[in-house]
Amino acid sequence: MDVLLIGSGGREHALAWKLRQSPMLGRLFAAPGNPGIAAEAEIVDLDVEDHDAVAAFCRDRAIGLVVVGPEVPLVAGLADALTSAGIAVFGPSAAAARLEGSKGFTKDLCTLKDIPTARYRRFTDASNAADYVRAEGAPIVVKADGLAAGKGVTVASSVEEALAAIDDCFAGAPGAEVVVEECMSGPEASLFCICDGEDALVFGTAEDHKRAFDGDRGPNTGGMGAYSPSGLMTPEMVERAMREIVRPTLAGMREQGSPFRGVLYAGLMLTEGGPKLIEYNVRFGDPECQVLMMRLESDLLPILLASATGSVAGLEPQWSADPAVTVVLASEGYPGAYRKGTQIRHLPATGADETIFHAGTSREGDRLVATGGRVLNVTARAADVASARERAYALVDAVDWPEGFCRRDIAHRAVGSER
Repeated sequence: MDVLLIGSGGREHALAWKLRQSPMLGRLFAAPGNPGIAAEAEIVDLDVEDHDAVAAFCRDRAIGLVVVGPEVPLVAGLADALTSAGIAVFGPSAAAARLEGSKGFTKDLCTLKDIPTARYRRFTDASNAADYVRAEGAPIVVKADGLAAGKGVTVASSVEEALAAIDDCFAGAPGAEVVVEECMSGPEASLFCICDGEDALVFGTAEDHKRAFDGDRGPNTGGMGAYSPSGLMTPEMVERAMREIVRPTLAGMREQGSPFRGVLYAGLMLTEGGPKLIEYNVRFGDPECQVLMMRLESDLLPILLASATGSVAGLEPQWSADPAVTVVLASEGYPGAYRKGTQIRHLPATGADETIFHAGTSREGDRLVATGGRVLNVTARAADVASARERAYALVDAVDWPEGFCRRDIAHRAVGSER
């Protein structure tokens, strides 16, 4: 089967790396891709925003499955256009992608289906939102309603910080909306499910690090590292989250005429009262995908195909018992302003159970350069989290890129629990 992979980041490099291992795979194409993906797939010149052009390419090449990596094309309706053209696609419709595309939509669904989540209010007017914050006090959480690349959330420790976040959300954005939530407390974990519109297949757990700097300090980012599995997500906790959160969500989407196919990524807060939904993503997390693919021992392609065209019932993915850790190397200044075009002078060779996934790189002649905020995902698997982290940081230290930085404490919670 020939496959087209949509995307250009570390998540898509990890998916390409895993798909390349499938005995079912014929040719693997990718658009727009990156230098790392180019080692696994044939890069094609496609405008992903031109849905007709993508469909035409798939028809001309008899593509058996399109795998959409990022959320933006899904929210924009790429899956709908491909499905209408008779092309199998892994990823939800635009209506189902509202679970990520609109935080307000998801919160309202939680209310409708009695899904545990933070108490909230939605606002389309900045002054009303500000009045609510003043009445509620801090700490409090302010979320931009739409897509924000993982950076549209402010956990405000003061009313003034919350008011500034509201101003940022509404500044120069006609039609903007914010969701203001109570600030929940507890550890966070991620649960991934492959869905076919009816059923959900548990597809691993992970924990990530959103803050830019060591000690979970600094601004929120798209993710500075991750590890899998999550020690917090015991079998009992997974089943409770499926029963109270994921399955009611799928039922609610079916009832609205928008059955969910694809990967549903539930960000969870494990409170004293049990798991509560923080938010949904409708694609693999980045960099969580990297550690999931490093641990997945089953063939990925038939799992994605079952989600797109049939049923996931009866599938039993096999996972390595060994944990995996990924460390993000980012451009200095990220998630604020950062330089583009700095040269990555050397990448070390990787051994077994080690890979450096490209997230924000390009080629300028024979030079490998950094073009994004998050640039490389240095990933390793080992018998325990401490050993996996040690292997990952040994690779990090062998990368010659002076303009890059990383957190040095990825997986500190898990390493501490192993001692």
